[in-house]
Amino acid sequence: MKKHITGFLLLLAQPCVLQAAAQDALELNVEDLLNVEVTSVSKKAQALNDSAAAIFVITHDDIKRIGATSIPEALRMAPGLDVARIDSNKWAVSARGFNARFSNKLLVLIDGRNTYSRMFSGTYWENQDVMMEDVERIEVIRGPGATLWGANAVNGVINIITKHSSKTQGGLLAAGGGTEEQGFGAFRYGATLGEDTTGRVYAKGFKRDQNTNAQGMGAGDDWDKVQGGFRLDSQLSMTDELKFQGDLYHSHLNQVLSQPSVISPYSLVARDKAEAYGGNIMGRWQHTFSTQSDMSLQLFYDYYRRNEEWMSEGRDTFDLDFQHRLGLFDSHELIWGLGYQLTSDRLQGGSIFSMSPAHRKNQLFSAFVQDEIELIDQTLWLTVGNKFEHNDFTGFEGQPTARLMWAPALNHRLWAGVSRAVRTPSRGEANMRLTTAVVPPSSPFFIPVELALQGNRSLRSEDVLAYEVGYRTTMIKSVSLDVTAFYNDYAHLRDASQGTVYFDPTRGVLVQPLPFGNNLKAKTYGVEVSTVWQMLDWWRWDANYSLLKTEVPQTAMAVVGISPQQRMNLRSAVNIRPDLDFDVWFRYVGNNLTATASGNSYIPDYVTMDARLAWRPEPDLEISLVGQNLLTNSHLEYQQENLILPTFIDRGMYGKISWNF
Repeated sequence: MKKHITGFLLLLAQPCVLQAAAQDALELNVEDLLNVEVTSVSKKAQALNDSAAAIFVITHDDIKRIGATSIPEALRMAPGLDVARIDSNKWAVSARGFNARFSNKLLVLIDGRNTYSRMFSGTYWENQDVMMEDVERIEVIRGPGATLWGANAVNGVINIITKHSSKTQGGLLAAGGGTEEQGFGAFRYGATLGEDTTGRVYAKGFKRDQNTNAQGMGAGDDWDKVQGGFRLDSQLSMTDELKFQGDLYHSHLNQVLSQPSVISPYSLVARDKAEAYGGNIMGRWQHTFSTQSDMSLQLFYDYYRRNEEWMSEGRDTFDLDFQHRLGLFDSHELIWGLGYQLTSDRLQGGSIFSMSPAHRKNQLFSAFVQDEIELIDQTLWLTVGNKFEHNDFTGFEGQPTARLMWAPALNHRLWAGVSRAVRTPSRGEANMRLTTAVVPPSSPFFIPVELALQGNRSLRSEDVLAYEVGYRTTMIKSVSLDVTAFYNDYAHLRDASQGTVYFDPTRGVLVQPLPFGNNLKAKTYGVEVSTVWQMLDWWRWDANYSLLKTEVPQTAMAVVGISPQQRMNLRSAVNIRPDLDFDVWFRYVGNNLTATASGNSYIPDYVTMDARLAWRPEPDLEISLVGQNLLTNSHLEYQQENLILPTFIDRGMYGKISWNF
């Protein structure tokens, strides 16, 4: 929603120098904030207020003022997103339902680089990190974005956009620590490398403490990570711009696994010191023909390796993307593009997991076209488009959309859309075998029964028909309102049926195969409301509420994942004086059921609060104190479907010093 743009609220630091900057910020009203530039809705720069989609922007100041140390923490601010922390190093994140550790209907981009993993059609959130001080904004689209972004942008698109290197000149040093965030530090330095070229390098690292298990003991989920990278931006000519950037990381992801076993006690609990490392490099060239026409070419390579007790995975991805924008006949703006992706993996299993074949390459070819037509000058716009893809799992897919935007008055926008999107099968769904549980011997067989998920090479794509309608307004200069209603009709969702039981003489067990299929249908519908109120020049409120209804058979929850019906955010941002900020953030999450191998687990609703106090004794020096999850010692947010034991997220406090030089 226009909304966020929140940081506007006040930058400040010390009398004199900051007083002027603060005054500029305080002169902005909420209506001005709705004109923030976004690029994820139409793959072009446009005002958020003119976007025919449910979009919400999380700004750099939003992230700083809540004290977020990771991308998922920042995403909690957005309506329509279900963000749940599984343990210290794992998250479940989805849009408009179907949340799970391996949720597969949300596309995540970092500066346009796709973080999607072909292993499970989702994102390893623990792998995706940036220097939070360098994030310019996060654009969150709820609803399908498949026409522009392709398969798996079924329920939403998240695009994390970092600052241009010209905006990060000089040095930044940040360090801190506390109870859960035991220690962290970051260093970034930016410089001018030529008349029209700027760049930066950064390095960061952290050590996070373990949380608490159901018995009140340490959950064994502590982790550490180091990461570094660079970005280079060059204006090659008046019409050509080049961006080049890359990252490297290495982390230790401690966890406690509960692995099924065919021998007594039929489940083995053990600590696992998992390891993950990888990197990426990306280049993007943009050429401008005129104010009405430009083109871009983007190429990136990404690799990661994961070594866990139950499996090891290595994946390499090569991605090429071209797009061209041009104006036609005064009233048409056409965007079209082509894409190619090649991914190669190597997987090694163990006693509960196997993949056949162990090595596979997959290709994806794509093309899209979208036309924005101005039907009535400055009043009515129609956008139509389609994405055409060919993948190695299901072949050809089409994903069309049509959207209408009406501006009956200057401060009012109404929009509606209908879209079709698909979620193509993943490598795991097609080729894996995973033991989810072993049932101890009982009558009438008196031998253990192994429950085994099995891949299906004939799986179809899941698809959704999505209907949306939205309204935005600034009733008065100090208040904005954004309301969206949606209805999604899903077909061919993945499920797991019961195959024919057979006896495995080599291990002395009965095997109950659970092959994947496409027999499930579901419907979701709901409302998302977001508002900003600039109550006083020095005091601002941000609030949003999400209602989600899900119609799906209860027996299918273990396969599709579910989300709470209600979520609410309320944030207060106060500038006590130009050099002193105080922020409070309340969150409510309704009760939920999560399905595990042993049955459905109830997760009670919870209310929690974060708070941050920041002081700037000098314009370039900030000292802050942050409290997270302050209302209880610990609370349960989510339980992973398999392997990971329930983990309660602990209260935390940390202090931080940040120095720009």
